[in-house]
Amino acid sequence: MTVNPSGWRPSSPATEQVTGDTTTGNRALMLEEPLLFEIGDTETTGVDFEDVEASANRLGGLERSRPIGLAGLSEPETVRHYTRLSRQNYAIDLGLFPLGSCTMKHNPRLNEKIARLPGFADIHPLQPVDTVQGALQVINELAEWLLALTGMYGVAMSPKAGAHGELCGLLCIRTALEARGDAREVVLVPESAHGTNPATAAFAGYRVENIPANAAGRVDLEALRKRLGAGGRDNGVAALMITNPNTCGLFEPDMIAISEAVHAAGGFVYCDGANFNAIVGKVRPGDLGIDAMHINLHKTFSTPHGGGGPGSGPVVVSEALSPYGPLPWAARYPDGSYRLVEEEGAAEEHPLGFGRMVAFHGQMGMFTRALAYILSHGADGLRQVAEDAVLNANYVLRSLEDVLDAPFAASGPCMHEALFSDRGFSGGLGTIDLAKALIDEGFHPMTMYFPLVVHGAMLVEPTETESRAALDQFIVAMRSIAERAKAGDQSLKAAPVHAPRRRLDETLAARKPVLTYQHLVPEAADEPTPHEKGDR
Repeated sequence: MTVNPSGWRPSSPATEQVTGDTTTGNRALMLEEPLLFEIGDTETTGVDFEDVEASANRLGGLERSRPIGLAGLSEPETVRHYTRLSRQNYAIDLGLFPLGSCTMKHNPRLNEKIARLPGFADIHPLQPVDTVQGALQVINELAEWLLALTGMYGVAMSPKAGAHGELCGLLCIRTALEARGDAREVVLVPESAHGTNPATAAFAGYRVENIPANAAGRVDLEALRKRLGAGGRDNGVAALMITNPNTCGLFEPDMIAISEAVHAAGGFVYCDGANFNAIVGKVRPGDLGIDAMHINLHKTFSTPHGGGGPGSGPVVVSEALSPYGPLPWAARYPDGSYRLVEEEGAAEEHPLGFGRMVAFHGQMGMFTRALAYILSHGADGLRQVAEDAVLNANYVLRSLEDVLDAPFAASGPCMHEALFSDRGFSGGLGTIDLAKALIDEGFHPMTMYFPLVVHGAMLVEPTETESRAALDQFIVAMRSIAERAKAGDQSLKAAPVHAPRRRLDETLAARKPVLTYQHLVPEAADEPTPHEKGDR
């Protein structure tokens, strides 16, 4: 195949299956977009620079010794390239995002407007305290709301994400145990907990032991009691890390009994708050005996989710752990002023804290968005968030349980997410085939193969921001694909057939990724490129 000098190339085997007979490889408004290396070349650039004499540099021998190899593009080419790529990306602004345990809800534009106001968007963490009083008040007011909603005693606002919050909570627990001279080495993690829980515990230096689930998908209380009873208060258990509602989409009805058992054994209870969206305004974790819990602001309070950008995972703690929380924190003084308590060893304010989690105060933009969301909803609105999220999940569960296996449907309503499995599929078809076919129907796939307690798991969280019409469309698509999978329709193995790229070998891509572009040499221009061989 010959590459045109302009960089445009005709339809290739990678696109013929989805483009029919079009010459360009485009399919109406779905534009075929090659790599930028295929559009431009390394010999030209869209910007002209005058030649300058080389002068001494200050790179200390670290200057580049060979060409960088990036293709030069003009401004229109650059803009079109990234705009076309963005059109191939799925987003919450395009449609329902059914990822389980991720709460991909709509981000109200009001929150974005507030976060961009002067005094929030343009401040610097090293500004004098008297110039950022409003920002500190936002942090303090959000903290008060989080305490009221959780029924807890103190809150660390600085952790940057859920897993960061988990680490913060465990460090609080470790410091509290050391303060009473009771070093322990084990963290118990139920099978139905989030996958980050055992990873965080191991990172914090603890040995992880699993607690099994019972037939109803909840924590096996008797198995937990048996483990805690081994050795009495010398059982070595520092904490239980539990997710409630758990990753099966189920509430733990024995939560108070679980907390009492752990406390009686001398340990603490950490709750993964990623699923707080299901119970916000309905249940206060502090009333359930929880000692520490992180709150993903991007899941419960609508701040933007993912993309490698800024996150926020405040950690609420019980009175027993509050003295051991990290710095810094925003304090309100009797004269109505605010400041950050930042100095370690400040005996009069926070002498027992374990130190800093981050350099400054946390993610200001996320705090502002979350508080705007809370104030616009109010207490009754937040309660309705949980009610509608649970209603939507149960609507999905009951609408699909006759065509998809729902392992725990018989044990009663689910919470914020519905769990299905690939049991009943025939012809060697499984969860991956349904998920890929869902892409052809215009939906991002649900969470697959998690939780691990269910074979071929499919975890769907519709959130409260989806209308019944949107849910009905998703349900129709799911039913259609499920019926084909149960009938053994082998065409599902080829899905997706309407996406810009065909299905790839995900195992090979993970183990042997092609991370560099191999340039074509002129004499071998008719050889297939990595793009055409499917190595992208």
